[in-house]
Amino acid sequence: MTALKSIPVQMIGRSVFYWVFLVLCLNGQSTALRPLRERSSASWGDQRLFIRRDDNDLGPYSAWNITGTYRGTWNFLEGPNSSSRFPEFERSNGVSVLELFSNPTKITGVHYVQGAIVFHNVFDNEHDLGVTQIRVEGVYIWPFRQLRMVANSGTDGEPGQEEEYILSNPYHLLGVFSSQVFQDSLHRKVRRRNSLTFDMEKHCNLEIAAQVSRISYGQNDGERERFHLEGLMESPALDEDGECLSPIVLNATSINIEVYYNKAVNYTLMVTFISFLQVLLLIRQMEHSNTQSGAAKVSLVMIGQQAIMDAYLCLLHLTVGILVESLFNAFATAAFFKFVVFSIFEMRYLLAIWKASRPLSTGEGWETMRRELSVLYSRFYGILLGGIVIMYEFHNYLKPIILVMYSFWIPQIVTNVIRDTRKPLHPHYILGMTITRLAIPFYVFGCPTNFMRVEPDKNWCICLGVFVGLQALMLLLQHYLGSRWFIPRQILPEKYCYHRRIDRTTTPSTDCVICMTTIDLSQRCTDCMVTPCDHFFHSVCLQRWMDIKMECPTCRRPLPPA
Repeated sequence: MTALKSIPVQMIGRSVFYWVFLVLCLNGQSTALRPLRERSSASWGDQRLFIRRDDNDLGPYSAWNITGTYRGTWNFLEGPNSSSRFPEFERSNGVSVLELFSNPTKITGVHYVQGAIVFHNVFDNEHDLGVTQIRVEGVYIWPFRQLRMVANSGTDGEPGQEEEYILSNPYHLLGVFSSQVFQDSLHRKVRRRNSLTFDMEKHCNLEIAAQVSRISYGQNDGERERFHLEGLMESPALDEDGECLSPIVLNATSINIEVYYNKAVNYTLMVTFISFLQVLLLIRQMEHSNTQSGAAKVSLVMIGQQAIMDAYLCLLHLTVGILVESLFNAFATAAFFKFVVFSIFEMRYLLAIWKASRPLSTGEGWETMRRELSVLYSRFYGILLGGIVIMYEFHNYLKPIILVMYSFWIPQIVTNVIRDTRKPLHPHYILGMTITRLAIPFYVFGCPTNFMRVEPDKNWCICLGVFVGLQALMLLLQHYLGSRWFIPRQILPEKYCYHRRIDRTTTPSTDCVICMTTIDLSQRCTDCMVTPCDHFFHSVCLQRWMDIKMECPTCRRPLPPA
């Protein structure tokens, strides 16, 4: 008696639980898996479990390790939910994800199973993620491929092995991460989930009976075996008020984590390649506007907005790499290249544009320049941090925020109209940046098999592509037709004419101080240009000069745009 008292009660109960399930399964007399409610008058021992031999089995006792992630569907057996106890299940079907951890026991043929079942698309609300989670435990009788589980409320503060497995599973972690970032708020999801789970544990007996089968080797996506679960979940009430939920049919197939890893690594390779292309495009654009006049034509807001976007992408990829340790190297590489794009090239270009637009400040001494530089950096990082706070508070509206961020060409279009600038951006830079910046949102929200498990939204992707494409088209038209081609002449301000009429009889010829040759004023008026300060130059010479400096070569007075 003393020896029995020294044995923990939990260990005794669990051993009895194993033996009962094993004996009942070995004495079964049923040929198929029937709903639990049809067996109310008979025990599981009155059934003969259906055993399917696999040609590749080594024998009747070749164990299958069912630990892993299973993704499939759930639906009510007889149409919509007919129970009024849990009206939260407003939909009749959806997506289910099972996280199972199987641990062998001392009893031959029995594995102890713990895990969780996540039901998606539960709540009929477009602003809610519609997710509820139920923790389960049970036994897996692997000689007969039978899985029996019941609800498990767990012990607070004592994570089990199944929780350690879930926390190390990239499929689960990246799914949770993407749902928090791209879809719904965490506190609302947890509140709705916890309330439903608590009521189920308090008022219902959750019972799950499933048959495990192995997918044939010809359908495998890798060397690891894949399994399929097909079963029934019932929730009879603890009192006499009837069943909690209508019977739910579960169908799920194990996910090949190696394929999932490959998708994530391929995505990081795509981001790295895109970052490399953006570096080349930035170098091409910086060479196109390497003069003071050329840099002053570029919009400071446009480059700053793109730099902030790359900074966000750098932080996002670094966060995912820290979250999923097994994918840290791949995501850290993508984050590093994004860091190089925004911190080295775009910030350098930002400083060049700022200096070109303030030629007088650079000559007033180091103190003045340092004060203005501090203002520039404070505004940049202030907007960067403020944007993070805004996206955290309003991440339910992340898609509209992305649309606003992808209006980065609009500041350049407005600058071209206001300043009447000529060809500030290289066409290759416009087209290349438009395509490379659309690649990541198109993958996340447009690819149906994206690794982040975000539901595709083709309509939104089309809207984003059309929106950015129209901006790029407007810039190209401004490049070839003029910055104000779409504005009626009647509302345009008066523009200085460099080919204005002059008295050719008084000054028949003069010298061009740029090329030091004579200008024949008797020729066509388009061959020479006259500045507002009445200095004459060859048209080609002055246009090349104005691409470098907007100053008169003779008297250094500012020149209006041509």
